[in-house]
Amino acid sequence: MLQTLEQRDAEQSAGHSHVFLGDGHAASERRTWAVIWLCGAMMALEIVGGLAFGSIALVADGMHMSTHAGALLLAALAYRYSRRHAHDARFTFGTGKLGDLAGFTSAIILAMIALLIGYESLSRLFAPVPIHFAEAIPIAVLGLAVNVGSVWLLGGGHGHGHGHEHGHGEHGHDEEHRIQAADGALVLSVFEDGVPPVFRLRREDGSPVSPTSVTVETIRPYGARQVFAMADRGAYLESVEDIPEPHAFTASGKVAGIAYTVEFEEHEHAHGKAHRDNNMRAAVVHVMADAAVSVLVIVGLVLARLFGWLWMDPLAGIVGACVIASWAYGLVRDTGAILLDMNPDSRMTESVRAAIEGDGDRLTDLHVWRLGPGHLGAIVAVATATSSRGAAFYRQRLARFRSLSHVTIEVEHRA
Repeated sequence: MLQTLEQRDAEQSAGHSHVFLGDGHAASERRTWAVIWLCGAMMALEIVGGLAFGSIALVADGMHMSTHAGALLLAALAYRYSRRHAHDARFTFGTGKLGDLAGFTSAIILAMIALLIGYESLSRLFAPVPIHFAEAIPIAVLGLAVNVGSVWLLGGGHGHGHGHEHGHGEHGHDEEHRIQAADGALVLSVFEDGVPPVFRLRREDGSPVSPTSVTVETIRPYGARQVFAMADRGAYLESVEDIPEPHAFTASGKVAGIAYTVEFEEHEHAHGKAHRDNNMRAAVVHVMADAAVSVLVIVGLVLARLFGWLWMDPLAGIVGACVIASWAYGLVRDTGAILLDMNPDSRMTESVRAAIEGDGDRLTDLHVWRLGPGHLGAIVAVATATSSRGAAFYRQRLARFRSLSHVTIEVEHRA
């Protein structure tokens, strides 16, 4: 049974878990195997057909297709191994990084392919060889069709660009809170779209609200209170003071003489690279690289046939090699950073710091690293002057960070 981010809290409440596989792990594995079968069938068809009809171009393209089938096989085996050994106690922090290791290896293979294409293209630029256009162009078109289908399959049937992110928004709040007053319903919300977080209060019917008839006070889980003054912004009231992190509290007060109490909760997820499945990304980059080369080859062959520009074919190969090398570099950079335990999400790290130090405590040590797609680990050391605050207190403060799947907390009590 694979653990998703939504299952993490429930599973940890029953026992300590070290399963840090990404959401959709099983579906990604199935899609990768499907593409392997597609590429394998295409490879066999081209090689057998080339040998039967005496076309060396078909055989060469079939062998080229085998390199991508091999790279996809690496991704599929990484998915399978990490799933089967997810509960193996020998893996101290689970098998979530296996996909990043496979992605790193795949990127190295992709870089080598780029070098080979570049070398062969440069050789043909200075020593042109005869081109059999009648065979080469249909093969390139067929290869492009297979690669487009592969990208579609890997993307779950809805496309999947190599730079696609599966990140979440920075913060996730409850629905807007509706407050029923004597003179009509109002809506209280936390607004932070491109601005520091503030309270906003508006009437459902759009009529104005008097600032003097409204009070807003927050009560934190650890007892801290803050009263917010409201200013008239025309269509709504807005708090003059910003709302400090974290945005999990009880808001209470009065609206036109009617008392109210509402609960605000906040869940913060990993952003950008911290949430990305690099194993799937590597598989997509491989087939997209082949598709890009196919497009360039088709353009080069057509121009060479129409205008006799034989140099267009090797030039297209050089451009394709540069594109593939660029993608390979990005993949090596990102997966290498994860394998070296670099901080994957500086914004979340700063939010963790603000959540701990927001009430006078001090962080003496903080480490955040990636355990798997969408799963982060953290080591937190806190110095506090409040003797009643232990690890459980700070664990509750960090509960809103849904991507912190493994947290170690050390508390030092100081006078």
